[in-house]
Amino acid sequence: MNSDKSAHHNPDQFKWGGVLLALGIVFGDLGTSPLYTFKAIIGERAISETLVLGGVSAVFWTLFFQTTLKYVFITMRADNNGEGGIFSLYALIRRYGKWVLWPAIIGGSFMIADSLITPPISVTSAMEGLLVLNPDIPIMPFTIIILIVLFLFQQSGTNRIGVFFGPAMVIWFSMIAILGITNLAGNFYVLKAINPMYAYRLVVEYPGGLWVLGGVFLCTTGAEALYADMGHVGRRNIQVAWGFIKVSLLLCYFGEAALLLKYNGQHLDVVDAFYGLVPKKLLIPVIAIATAATIIASQALLSGTFTLFNEAIRLNVWPRLRIEFPSDMRGQVYVPTVNWLLMISCIAMVVHFKKSSNMEAAFGLSVTLTMLMTTILLTVYLYTHRVPKLVVLLLFLLFGWIEITFLVANLDKFAHGGWITLLIGLLLISIMYIWHAGRHFKARYRTLISLRKYIPVLKKLSNDNDIPKYATHLVYLTMADTPDSVEERVIDSILHHQPKRADLYWFIHVDVDDKPYTASYISHVIEKEEIIHIRFKLGFRVMPRINILFKKVVGEMKKSGEINIQNKYFDPETGNLLGDFRFVILKSFLSVENNLSLWDNIVMRLHFLLDNLSLPDDKAYGLDNNNVVIERTPLILGKTENITLRREFEG
Repeated sequence: MNSDKSAHHNPDQFKWGGVLLALGIVFGDLGTSPLYTFKAIIGERAISETLVLGGVSAVFWTLFFQTTLKYVFITMRADNNGEGGIFSLYALIRRYGKWVLWPAIIGGSFMIADSLITPPISVTSAMEGLLVLNPDIPIMPFTIIILIVLFLFQQSGTNRIGVFFGPAMVIWFSMIAILGITNLAGNFYVLKAINPMYAYRLVVEYPGGLWVLGGVFLCTTGAEALYADMGHVGRRNIQVAWGFIKVSLLLCYFGEAALLLKYNGQHLDVVDAFYGLVPKKLLIPVIAIATAATIIASQALLSGTFTLFNEAIRLNVWPRLRIEFPSDMRGQVYVPTVNWLLMISCIAMVVHFKKSSNMEAAFGLSVTLTMLMTTILLTVYLYTHRVPKLVVLLLFLLFGWIEITFLVANLDKFAHGGWITLLIGLLLISIMYIWHAGRHFKARYRTLISLRKYIPVLKKLSNDNDIPKYATHLVYLTMADTPDSVEERVIDSILHHQPKRADLYWFIHVDVDDKPYTASYISHVIEKEEIIHIRFKLGFRVMPRINILFKKVVGEMKKSGEINIQNKYFDPETGNLLGDFRFVILKSFLSVENNLSLWDNIVMRLHFLLDNLSLPDDKAYGLDNNNVVIERTPLILGKTENITLRREFEG
């Protein structure tokens, strides 16, 4: 068994079908940003030429530097066998230093936190087009209903309707391009804002111009999700599609700028920056198309969020959760717990903020931190892949300067709701730290002993007919990655608690590979017909279905003659020799015999709390309940006190 799906996935392979798919599932967040970006730029300020032209100029150059240059043409070169995203980038460089885990954790956490507000602001912005027809229409109930339907649909996957996403987004991008061109007609002078001096004057000369950049940043918030979704459609297809999308977005933004300049000196309560482009008789169909586009955008973001959690679990920085595969679409996963928590959180965001303008005030702060963390990891990647040091330094300074500027600008959002996503991000970081630190503690204090010195006693036990047979195949999951050693607690379980006699003792170790879809194993027959060590190497996107994988290994080893299972019970229909497989999982608990510092004690107690709340080990490893035994073993951390006990005698 040795397969790697990624070997068949060429990120530079170009297909028009792939381009259409990219349009449907990758660019949703970026593509729907014209609905709310200019509203965030103007805010409660009076419309002015400096503000509008400076804003659209800043949008133009942000899309060039952040989206096009950084993500589409540089960051997407850092693909992990075709896969993208901050955890995939981390997997590429983690061997160069343990510290790179922290930018990955921080970036992943804040990206997930910002995803809580993206579906609400997108759908609410689309539905607010109805207010142009009737200001008294209640928008909130419609938005909540759409979000509930969206989250209910996740468990069935997007395979069936995914084919409609691409054409629907082609219609959306074509529509916003036409709307932009229509409003540019006779107002082409706004194109002079391509000159970056207009953006410079906005920041330097306009009162509070730096804070305006917090609104400008919304035009590129989907760039990080674009990178995370690269594995679904391929780099080359995204790059080709981006040409059409960028032109459509810029035409729409400049069209909005031309429209807004007609209302110089007024406020946004007299005109909607996006829906003001639409002739009134076309308003209903445009709202319908915009709503469909925001639903697709939300779907793409949810798929990316599920992927992030799946990768975090496999990289051992998040507690185990149940993972499902709702469709055959490459890389698509569904995490039920995350789905329902996201649904509740998104509805809470809608109820709390009520209007998209309030959400704009909180949107973008977290994802700025994610982009900054990606820049740090990308710098390490470029440096370790022999890109000239001067180029690496210049790119780091360029993107670092841009993102720190945006971060400062977005700090203005903290008091207006940005604190919510930051708080959620910090909570996620804390959970990842506690889980990772707890696993590190447990690994440090688990004693490995030589397996070979126990071979004679295991052979004797296996052939001792006076002891009832515990299982034909007795299987232990072990942290020992070599056949020469095993955990002391495993030997204790076999020999000391109650002797467990078996025909074959199997020790299985699972490695998480830095490549996403690796699936291979190495077998060592330590003692023929008695003791075997199996080392699985599974990619960080491959579910460890050990029950299936192990039986496949047993079948292959029997077929090759490496093992010869003797069993008097024979299945006449299949010709298989029947034997039972019993998996023993050793579950740690925190012993009272510990001497930890206050901080370490808090971390470990929280770790074990998370462990109890997470998916049980047998479910996490894909084992059947009827052949799994859970044994609880005490974990002693730190040096316990040396107690001197004096014996006394009566009388």
